[in-house]
Amino acid sequence: MQSPAFAGASKSRALAPAQPTWRWPFSSRPRTRLASGTTALHPPPHPRCNNHPWSSPVTYEGEVLPFAHTAEAVRAWVHGWSASRGAAEPVPSAWGFTVDVGLHGHVMRHVLHSADEATVHEITQHATAPGVWLKAFVPPEALEPWLAPGWHLAGGSGYLMSASLPITPTRAPGPLPEGYQMNTWTRDGVTRALVRTADGAFAARGQVAVTGHSAVVDQVETDPAHQRRGLGRLVMHRLTEAAAEQGAAAGVLGATPEGRSLYETTGWRVLAPLTSALRGPDAADT
Repeated sequence: MQSPAFAGASKSRALAPAQPTWRWPFSSRPRTRLASGTTALHPPPHPRCNNHPWSSPVTYEGEVLPFAHTAEAVRAWVHGWSASRGAAEPVPSAWGFTVDVGLHGHVMRHVLHSADEATVHEITQHATAPGVWLKAFVPPEALEPWLAPGWHLAGGSGYLMSASLPITPTRAPGPLPEGYQMNTWTRDGVTRALVRTADGAFAARGQVAVTGHSAVVDQVETDPAHQRRGLGRLVMHRLTEAAAEQGAAAGVLGATPEGRSLYETTGWRVLAPLTSALRGPDAADT
């Protein structure tokens, strides 16, 4: 039975990219050497059509969202996520981006803004090292049969979400509950918010990276012992407020089904499904 949280993805499937008509031999494709010693794959460029779904204005129930095209939101997310995590500069290609992450279980990632069966199969067939991730903006049931042997879906269903900044919340977040304190600081372009109890124990956190006029909210979490007290909403409010103060006019993030509920109550809207795949054993999608 389909999860209620994934029901919203049906509205986003229309945003999935049409299949490109170009094909290319893997051996002749240009590549870029990354710091990890692996290579980023570069298919030849193909023309962007004005009526292509991924170059259409992004709307949600008639509301025009801040990115002119879904591909712009993907680009902003990749660059902001890389800045937030201290990863390498994203390497662009015709189908998306490759990022050196450099973590055990997450060595690098390919982010496909225009996923199709041929592209996914070729990338996953030739990326054989464990710890390589692939992100695509299609539903899990579409991505899974495209994967080469040795790859599997990981991390569950997700969503790419966006919001215009500054956000005017439909419901004010309210004051910080008694017994908690929030500290925020900015370093190397990343603003972090940390909520602790009176005795210093961890309660909630989140961070945001501003790149140009867009911001990526990242790593928002609340300790289970401190949930349902509005801490997540307060963290989101502080982060988006800080991003707007730094000049960001559009926000984008990757959400789990659980996180989607929080983000929608704070003014964020789903742009597309976000599905992850991993080469090798399961690892934390850090």
